[in-house]
Amino acid sequence: MTSAAGAEKTPPGPSSFQVDLRGLVDLLSHHLYSSPRVYVRELLQNAVDAITARHALDPGARIRIRLSSVGGRVSVEDSGIGLTTDEVHTLLATIGRSSKRGDEQGLESARSEFLGRFGIGLLACFVVARRIRVVTRSARTPDALPVEWLASDDGSYTVRVLPAEARPEPGTTVYLEPRPGAEEWTRADRVEELARDFGSLLPYDIAFTAGDGVERPVTDRPAVWDRDYPTPVARRVALAEHCSELFGFSPLDSIDLDLPVAGVRGVAYVLPEPTSPAHRAGHRVHLKGMFLTDRADSLLPDWAFFVRAVVDTDSLRPTASRENLYDDETLAAVRDALGARVRQWLGELAAGDPQRLATFLGVHHLGVKSLARYDAELFELMLPWLPFETSDGQLSLEEFTAAHPEIHFTRTVEEFRQIAPIAAAHGLGVVNAGYTYDADLLALLPGLRPALKVTELDAGAVTERLDPVSTTAELALASFLATARTRLDPHSCDVALRAFQPVTVPALFLDDRQARHERDRASAQESADSLWNDLLGSLRGSAPRARLVLNHNNPLIRRIASLPDPELTATAVEALYGQALLMSQRPLRPADSTLLNRAFLGLLEWATHSAARTADPQEDQQ
Repeated sequence: MTSAAGAEKTPPGPSSFQVDLRGLVDLLSHHLYSSPRVYVRELLQNAVDAITARHALDPGARIRIRLSSVGGRVSVEDSGIGLTTDEVHTLLATIGRSSKRGDEQGLESARSEFLGRFGIGLLACFVVARRIRVVTRSARTPDALPVEWLASDDGSYTVRVLPAEARPEPGTTVYLEPRPGAEEWTRADRVEELARDFGSLLPYDIAFTAGDGVERPVTDRPAVWDRDYPTPVARRVALAEHCSELFGFSPLDSIDLDLPVAGVRGVAYVLPEPTSPAHRAGHRVHLKGMFLTDRADSLLPDWAFFVRAVVDTDSLRPTASRENLYDDETLAAVRDALGARVRQWLGELAAGDPQRLATFLGVHHLGVKSLARYDAELFELMLPWLPFETSDGQLSLEEFTAAHPEIHFTRTVEEFRQIAPIAAAHGLGVVNAGYTYDADLLALLPGLRPALKVTELDAGAVTERLDPVSTTAELALASFLATARTRLDPHSCDVALRAFQPVTVPALFLDDRQARHERDRASAQESADSLWNDLLGSLRGSAPRARLVLNHNNPLIRRIASLPDPELTATAVEALYGQALLMSQRPLRPADSTLLNRAFLGLLEWATHSAARTADPQEDQQ
């Protein structure tokens, strides 16, 4: 006799997973698919794959796909391969099984032509349907009778064989009965709209029928970019209209994207207005004619943010939801090849149509600058065209370097705008590198022009280009300069006297990155505890100090220099320093704010006191 303990040791037999269909449908609708609209894609996908299989079996078979929506009930009929009773049980009722794997149907040679791969099939239709009815007849077994598969969203289904007259010809018809709350997705106008969106480029003719019984074509082949046109102008006009319908803008230009080896064909439309380099473009992708996504932001390189592309491909892999592209080596190779095509277009414009190139760069120079950072050949090609803000105005680097064998650049827009008028007046070539990518490109310039010297602007370089004051004049102002230097020394700022244009500028504040770092270090050291104070003190370097350059040509400077009161002179110098700091638009340190406040109040006090003395001379006598 076998004991109970012995019975417990007997290994149990294998069990099958149980599937909650309603839970699975909820998972699909809320986590896999972004919208219920995908059910139309699944219906079209199954129909196209069935036609493809039928064509492989019988190339002469009549091809037909008809989609209809009458009274909220959606149906799709195809003249495809159809299914037998056994295949209905195996393929329609088993989640994850697909008739497109090749082994079930003996059609491995046609497998690459199928759209569906994941075996979800009609299950996705339960997102909008409470009941699905399939009537199918196999083309591989001519004497097989039609079969009906009727499934509900509670997970139950029935299969029955129908009489031959129920479906005389091979193929499949799928009927959907909408679930409560999903009626908006099965309305005739919505179904037709979705069918055109998903299926306009599919390889077989598809027609849609509503309640009026009139058939309207869904497919619109060949694609706009593949059609023949009488003239290049006619093609350009047709592409512009297509872009306006698809993306909502009239393109500045269009770029053909043709990669036969990669199985990619399409067009990129150039945006007519500037856009941020950080903006992720949404490109449209069709997979073997079926619309996949309009959010394929990884299709083109990041630098090509100035175009919106639409392509059809048979080589790129979709994600499981079939709503985006799988990011793999194939996509990376296609992305590089499409980027090369956009770059080639730029080269063609530079060589053959400079007017169109100038128009393009007037809008999208940032994109080209981004690309040129990694492409020295393109950078050299674009040198006569790319605009830069310089002390001589808006010029290309080709024009600017012809006038200035040595150029300086500023890293901030504020610094450039302070120095540009003075630099222009004294023949100093300065480029504003405060804009995106400009500093990177200037760093590459000596590699293309070895004789050219490119350096960051510093206080010493500017001071040297300003006109020196005569020794006699500087000696006459020695006391004033000593007062100014003493008052500004705590702020790590030297004082220099020069004569420069424009005469309306009384003082110019100059520093460079090293000087700014040293000032920041000193400011941090003042507010640090003893440990950090010692550490920051040990980092003190011999960096050049900031410099306040006083303009001897300015009448105000000469009047301040002649003031008899040393304290008033020092207060005026602090005011000049504060005004120059504000003009440079640099952030103010706490010490700078304190100085500005003290100088302002000091000058107010002096002005009001002086006015009071003028009004009442006896106050002075007392």
